[in-house]
Amino acid sequence: MDVRVLDYIDDRLAATSDFDALDSLIENVKEQQDLLKKQLDDARRDHDNARTASDNHIVSTREKGEAFQKEQADIDCRLLVATQSETSDDAARKFEASMGRLRKLEIAGGYVELLKEVDALSNECISQLGKSDKAALQPYRRLQHLVVSLQPLQEAADGAAPHLLDHIVQQVQQVKARIQQSFSDDLESTLKKMNWPKATSIVPMALQDEWERNVGRLLDLQRPDLESRDQMLMSKSGSEDPPVLLPLEVLVRPLEQRFTYHFSGSKPTNRLDKPEYFLSHTEKLIEGYSELIQNSVQPLLTKHFRGSNLSLTPAYIDATCAFVTALLPMVRRKLVSFASQVASQPNLLSHLVHQVLDFDKLIEENYAYTPESPSTPWRGLAYFLLDTSGYFQRWLDVERDFALARYSSIIENQEGGELDWDSVSDDATKPTKAAIRVNDLLETVTDRYRPLASFSEKLRFLIDIQIAIFDQFHSRLHSSLEAYITMTSSLARTVHGISKEDQSELQGVKGLDRLCRVFGSADYLERAMRDWSDDVFFLELWEELQDRANNRDEISKNLGSLQEIQSKTSSAVGQDDPTSTASAAQGALFDETAEAYRRLRVRSESIIVETLAYNIRETLRPYTRVTTWAALSASAAGPTSLSPELDPTLRLLADYLAFLSKALGKAPLRRVVRQLCHAVQSFLWDQLLVRHSFSTAGAAQLSSDLDALCAAIDRFVGFGVARRGMRRLADGVGLLSLPVKSEIPRVQVDEEDDGAAWGDEGEGAGVEAGEDGGQGADGRQMGLFEVERLVFMDNESARHALELVGLESLSEGDARSVLERRVELGS
Repeated sequence: MDVRVLDYIDDRLAATSDFDALDSLIENVKEQQDLLKKQLDDARRDHDNARTASDNHIVSTREKGEAFQKEQADIDCRLLVATQSETSDDAARKFEASMGRLRKLEIAGGYVELLKEVDALSNECISQLGKSDKAALQPYRRLQHLVVSLQPLQEAADGAAPHLLDHIVQQVQQVKARIQQSFSDDLESTLKKMNWPKATSIVPMALQDEWERNVGRLLDLQRPDLESRDQMLMSKSGSEDPPVLLPLEVLVRPLEQRFTYHFSGSKPTNRLDKPEYFLSHTEKLIEGYSELIQNSVQPLLTKHFRGSNLSLTPAYIDATCAFVTALLPMVRRKLVSFASQVASQPNLLSHLVHQVLDFDKLIEENYAYTPESPSTPWRGLAYFLLDTSGYFQRWLDVERDFALARYSSIIENQEGGELDWDSVSDDATKPTKAAIRVNDLLETVTDRYRPLASFSEKLRFLIDIQIAIFDQFHSRLHSSLEAYITMTSSLARTVHGISKEDQSELQGVKGLDRLCRVFGSADYLERAMRDWSDDVFFLELWEELQDRANNRDEISKNLGSLQEIQSKTSSAVGQDDPTSTASAAQGALFDETAEAYRRLRVRSESIIVETLAYNIRETLRPYTRVTTWAALSASAAGPTSLSPELDPTLRLLADYLAFLSKALGKAPLRRVVRQLCHAVQSFLWDQLLVRHSFSTAGAAQLSSDLDALCAAIDRFVGFGVARRGMRRLADGVGLLSLPVKSEIPRVQVDEEDDGAAWGDEGEGAGVEAGEDGGQGADGRQMGLFEVERLVFMDNESARHALELVGLESLSEGDARSVLERRVELGS
């Protein structure tokens, strides 16, 4: 028995109880057997049907193949007979060549039909001229549409018929020229009846209909071209000067003839040194005919273009703007001719450019001329002359040469290096006359290129002229400062052997004057550049520079690399973070130059301080060598008399500060004096205060001398400035000058109870800090021994004692060093 049958029986009859369902199991097996037999019969039947169909298909395919071979043989035979070829391949090539010639013939036939249609439309248009303007324009419109429709077909066919398209375009242009000429002749006839170009304010009533008809026909003729141009500019996002309206082109022809007569040849009005003649003549034409244009042309433009996209262009919808646009071509032609004659003459070229800039400004301000769009500024005739015609580099060279020549004359002027006492306010730092004149020169340069429309041209002026002159003047100031440092050094005096006359020019007030020239010039021009950076013109230039540096691959091909521009203007160029709102406010065009002047100002200020400190220290040396401080007594010298050794210092201070108070502003003067006081303080502290011993009278004498020294300084900078600058020295002298005994019997302080006696008296027993030398709340002044006991007890007690006597600037070590110099304490 089959194994699978045994497995099936074992599965179904696993237990004795399974025999009860044996009948149903046998019945189920029989049903499955019948189903399998049925499926087997169906499969055999499908197999027989498939075999029969396959045999039929094989027979059919064989019959079709035989028929195809027979038909192919017949075709080959006929092809060989038709093409007179020996092989089928030769016959196929000859047949394809014949079909190619047929296709060419068909295309040629289409071209001929197209040309016939163009000729027919052209003839129809010309035949209708003078009879019916509307009938003449209809075939012309169809010709225009034909040209427009052929353009994309030509591009899709990879330029398959360029000659045909060119011929049709020329035909259309010729037809347009014929129509335009006819319409223009009619308008000229009307103008002759008006006695044009005689100035008038309105078209006569008798000619009003004729005027409107002739102007309207020209506008209708030109309108499709204007609309096509407008769509092209919108699709390409381009920008160019709008064309002249045909009626206004006819209007300005007599004006052009008059213009050519006056400003050509050897006429007295045609002078190379007077370009303002033809420019002012043009402005007078605009002014003289503006009333007629507004009264007679403006209504027609509004009627024809209102409601269309053309009404968005001022040169089409605004009659005055359209009239100016019509006059500008003759001015451009004159400019090109004029510039070619004066290009080699710097003075005349510069004069021409500035006159053109003035003319542009006049047209924009007086007539609000913006031909392309109200929101798009007119670039002007200056842009046409400098950029389009290529005269910018020549003009830039001329202006740079003029500016450098003027700069050289400023520098060579003997008075240029002197301080200008009258140009600024009394409390401001005095610059040199040269610095003021250089600043005025560069402001003049700004006024010259401010009206330019081109960003790159403005930046070229800024970098090539203004910043270049700033750099040259900075180099001159820096060289002057270095020369002073070199000549005043001891090594230079020894090696180079500087004469006594030269040394006298470097000493005293004369030496300060040389330093103040550098400091004042650097300070003045640094502030000028900071002010320039806040000017609207330079702010807009900076924003444009940042936008180009951050959003474009290159700023301008004429300006160099980004690194070169950063080195000339600011390192912040191109460093804006688009997500930061504050980043745009960082940086300015003159950052690098202003920073160079700031460094020069700071360095010259430090040298002024060093010079003052050195000279004052030299005059104080005899004073520091006085050795009688400990021997002075109350009867030997009065408390108000000054040490005679201090007189040279006081005289020198008076001379120096009298000059500096005039040459420097309040803020830099106080900075200089404060640093001078620090230097004097250090010198007197180290060389006098902690080196000598002082009696009570000697300390009083030193205090009186210090008061006189502070008074000499405060006389020029304000009360209290010197004492604040020498606070440590003043406090040291104050501590040294404490009286031996207090006014009230001093509080007994035992060293063992760690200053507990201060605590027993409470806060009221202490001494309030002040300038009275330690005046307490109970009216008692602390004595020398009382303070000395606390200062030498420990740091905490010393700090507390110094606070009570108002000497907080002294450290514990300073206080002990000072108190050690009192002879009373030493004894």
